[in-house]
Amino acid sequence: MNRIKQYIIFSLMAFTWLSAGSKGSYAGGFLRMGSSARAMAMGSGFTAEIDKGFAAYHNPASLVFIQNRQLGFSHHFLPLSRRFMAANFATPLPPSASLGVAWVSAGTDQIDGRTSAGEHTQYLSTSEDAFIISFAQKILPWFSAGLNIKILKHQLPMNTMDLAGKGMGVDFGVFIHTEKGANLAFMVQDLNSRYQWKTDKIFERGKVYVEQFPTLYRVGTTFQYGKVYVAADGGMVMNGNELLGYSLRIGGEYPYLDHYFIRAGLGNGRMSVGVGVDWSLLKDNDGKLDYAFVFENPAGTAHIFTYAFSF
Repeated sequence: MNRIKQYIIFSLMAFTWLSAGSKGSYAGGFLRMGSSARAMAMGSGFTAEIDKGFAAYHNPASLVFIQNRQLGFSHHFLPLSRRFMAANFATPLPPSASLGVAWVSAGTDQIDGRTSAGEHTQYLSTSEDAFIISFAQKILPWFSAGLNIKILKHQLPMNTMDLAGKGMGVDFGVFIHTEKGANLAFMVQDLNSRYQWKTDKIFERGKVYVEQFPTLYRVGTTFQYGKVYVAADGGMVMNGNELLGYSLRIGGEYPYLDHYFIRAGLGNGRMSVGVGVDWSLLKDNDGKLDYAFVFENPAGTAHIFTYAFSF
């Protein structure tokens, strides 16, 4: 069994580099960046992981396995005047369901606005937001299914007006949770997610333009390998009937003195490392503070901080 796990780990690490092509040029790239510092530090391969404070982001079906109400905040310090932040709340609904709400926001500031003659006008900002409602139902004690409903908005600045694209999207996932800690999961991300743009403010004969998000199909697993906790997933990225590429991500977490964690991972064309600490605010181990350092070529380095709290 250990040899099988070794083969899986090294195969995923090798293929991660071969499949690191960026899909950022397609709509909805901010929803494929990652969320919590713990996930980013471990390569973001969290399809089968129950990420405290951000479970529904990776797979809505994992929500039913949280024990308490959870609140999470994440802030990314990114190069090139970019910004990213996320907030999430989730709660169990006894006896066998869970509900969550989340907000994910990304954007770019300090965009140099120019006229057609090249004269500077003003500095512009663009933003993308997703408001997410999550629901999960436990079908069997070890098996669940979940759904994310996403309300999407994209603000595109112009010198004379702001143009907004709006839309909706869906994520669907299933989750198998074992008592030994090994999980297996499947998720479809951005099923029929899209922006709709009304261009009548720009063109005399403007019309509604639909910008479709790529759809991601992922299978993931988690397991214990010695003292290291491993999370990995792989899948394919589709744009309609067109195959855009493959996604393979893997990361590991090593505990130190029970409350401290050291992490590293590969995924989405990025290398990352991070640390985390579990601490007590009102109850034992009800708080979690995580940090991730991510290197992304050619953009540079990013610093991610996440705080999660259960109550």
